[in-house]
Amino acid sequence: MLANARRLGAAAAVGLALAVAGVAWAQDYPTRLITQIVVFAAGGPSDTLGRLLGDHVGKQFGRQIVIENVKGAGGTIGMERAAKAAPDGYTILTHHNALTASPALYSNLRIDPRTAFEPMGLINTGPMVMLSRKTLETGTLKELVAWMKEKGDKASIGFAGVGSNSHVCAIVLQQQTGVKLAMVPYTGTGPAMQDLVAGQIDLLCDQATTATQQVLGGTVKAYAVTSEQRLASLKDVPSNVEAGLPGLKHIIWNAAYAPKGTPKEVIAKWNAAIGKFVSDPAILKRFEDTGTVPFPPDMRSPAAHAKFLDEQFAFYAEMFAAAGVKKEEAK
Repeated sequence: MLANARRLGAAAAVGLALAVAGVAWAQDYPTRLITQIVVFAAGGPSDTLGRLLGDHVGKQFGRQIVIENVKGAGGTIGMERAAKAAPDGYTILTHHNALTASPALYSNLRIDPRTAFEPMGLINTGPMVMLSRKTLETGTLKELVAWMKEKGDKASIGFAGVGSNSHVCAIVLQQQTGVKLAMVPYTGTGPAMQDLVAGQIDLLCDQATTATQQVLGGTVKAYAVTSEQRLASLKDVPSNVEAGLPGLKHIIWNAAYAPKGTPKEVIAKWNAAIGKFVSDPAILKRFEDTGTVPFPPDMRSPAAHAKFLDEQFAFYAEMFAAAGVKKEEAK
């Protein structure tokens, strides 16, 4: 019995030592380069935000954060890469609404986004902008809808893969107008925007984050923002209500994640760093210029992020079911 007691005592001591070492390791984090996965192409809104966050947090941590664009299959390849990374805080993911839409859209997911990640914090939110090529012979949303009805599936709309915000917005647009368009997939809205500017496609619903510069530069036409209020950065572009299509509503949001099992201390460090990022006056000005706002303080904790995710998973499941969207393979 005495020997057993000694063995149990030794085991407990080892366990305590490992726990203390784990806490100390987490407190020292980070000690090396961090990889931040962005699931869409360079140059798009997700990439723009990801690089802003990575640069800001990297300076806070005193460590380099390298952006890795793991694009393809509507963001699911990048999600899987992040989910299967070591849960040590050295591979993290930034993603938008598509993460919560993916279980309702794809039949071949090799991870479950509902359980594969540790929520680290919500970042920002904002509407999208309904755009067309500059040469399109329409000036208002009403005229654009009439043109769409005339052209039908001869009119093309770009999107950044199934499940992306541009894809969801294109679905909403077609539902609200009763028009079936020719859907043109891209690896990201960056390449889609390039083709819109070049006149290779007719339409694109893009995040205000990147659409704003193109609209103000006169390279594309803007018809409405997908919210009930105008954007300060695009004060001449009407809201969906003003433009006469209040059902054209789609709000985007961005957040950060770590693989499941990442130490709570690491999650807490990232959450605090995100809080500083979205409170920085220079970042707030950047958000304002691109039509987004940070989430309010009471929604910035990991727990609040987790609750929000549950709501969004349910929202997208119901929305796609109501629209008759059937699951397909992510490609």
